[in-house]
Amino acid sequence: MSSETRGGSPWKRWELLFLVLYAIAFYAVIIRRSLQLSHEQSGRLYGMRRGWISNRLNDTSDPQWRNFRGNLPILTFVFGLLVLIANTLRSHFHLKGKGMSLVWLSLSMIYLIYLHGVCVVYILSIASINFFLVKIFSRSKYFSCVLWAFNIIVLLTNRLYEGYPFSLFGRSWAFMDNYRGTFRWHICFNFVILRMISFGYDHHWAHKDSHSDQKERGIHISKYSFITYVCYLVYAPLYIAGPIISFNSFASQLDMPQKSWSARQVTWYGGRWILCLFLMELMSHFFYYNAFAISGLWMHLSPLEVFIIGYGVLNFMWLKFLLIWRYFRFWSLTAGIEAPENMPKCINNCYDLEGFWKSWHASFNKWLVKYLYIPLGGSKRKLLNVWVVFTFVAIWHDLEWKLLSWAWLTCLFFMPEMIVKSAATAYQAKNALGELVLRELSAVAGAITITCLMVANLVGYVIGPSGINWLISRLLHKDGLPVLGGIFTSFYVGTKLMFHIRDARRSCT
Repeated sequence: MSSETRGGSPWKRWELLFLVLYAIAFYAVIIRRSLQLSHEQSGRLYGMRRGWISNRLNDTSDPQWRNFRGNLPILTFVFGLLVLIANTLRSHFHLKGKGMSLVWLSLSMIYLIYLHGVCVVYILSIASINFFLVKIFSRSKYFSCVLWAFNIIVLLTNRLYEGYPFSLFGRSWAFMDNYRGTFRWHICFNFVILRMISFGYDHHWAHKDSHSDQKERGIHISKYSFITYVCYLVYAPLYIAGPIISFNSFASQLDMPQKSWSARQVTWYGGRWILCLFLMELMSHFFYYNAFAISGLWMHLSPLEVFIIGYGVLNFMWLKFLLIWRYFRFWSLTAGIEAPENMPKCINNCYDLEGFWKSWHASFNKWLVKYLYIPLGGSKRKLLNVWVVFTFVAIWHDLEWKLLSWAWLTCLFFMPEMIVKSAATAYQAKNALGELVLRELSAVAGAITITCLMVANLVGYVIGPSGINWLISRLLHKDGLPVLGGIFTSFYVGTKLMFHIRDARRSCT
């Protein structure tokens, strides 16, 4: 093993020391200014409530986090009860796939009726139509067109008609709108659509005896029954937010519960989640990033402060989704179903767009690769496919121009990265100087990528597409150029630090 790989050369040790000291100074500035902004502007921010830490205000401006945090006690009781019943019945009656499908379908339907009331009829109707379309066209050459056309139409009409009020069908049905439950069904149904497409393709490939993911256990065609299919769509622990699991993986684990996680490991996983929850509580009590974003105060801040808010919002979102996704994955693990891990890597340890998306909503990324990117032609049409994939991601999230702007900006920033990666792969460094030059160019490319990612997320989640001109004019102003230079330098240093982390991991394997 070379000293380059070990990081043992004196130059690399001094470089690492400088990078660590710079990172400490960077975060000291970010934390100090964030605390000052949160304290000075707290009275002008929306969504603030009295918290439990030192009588400070708590940022509850994000509705998704506010609802999850507020319903956490009852949610934990319900899921704990459902898992206890399911595991007891499995153990006592030695239930396998079909038996566990019936158990989880029954328990999940009770849960869905509480959430959506009479709107469960919409879920079952759409699911049934999709099931019969798959069965009819699974051997047809038009299968992909039929499956995608149906699910895209459902996705769009669900949003356009806001979950189809019963009054649409006549005044005599209007009274049923009083029994729509506590949660809008068409919001959750976005995940159901992903599962319907997964079932369709897995069934289609089962006929061809081909699986794009060789790591998954194949299942017999008889397992593609209506009961198992509906159970998969509405499986309570993963119903609201995922993580997303393929039909093949789900059905095989109903037959044989996961064995890769011991009871001790699952318990430790839950313990780490509690520590992350405490970190989020500290963050929302001391740093009001999301409240700044939704209150519109960013237009009155300096370029440096806008960057700090944007950077903070990105970290807040990462921690929020980590908590939500790992919570539901934890409950699924206790029920014997292992779903893919979302957020396997810290957001501050990603220096390229491809790595970022593989580490953000990782299970969705795997779904997109398996069911959309590869069927479209995969790497043979990579430059075109990435636009289709991200446009679908934006529409899947919601019908908003700012999300489409975010998606297309991300695609635009993806183009040079893919070209540079292809060139770097083709280039072979012949000496130490060549390796140094390649490493420095990669660090510069990483800094550019992270800057572009920050801009895309500022547009998507803070300033919106209408604020692009304002942002550019502020950053290119005389007081913004030094900030832009400092941001780029910080991301360059951060990328170099990530290289050291990557090299250290490689040396340990």
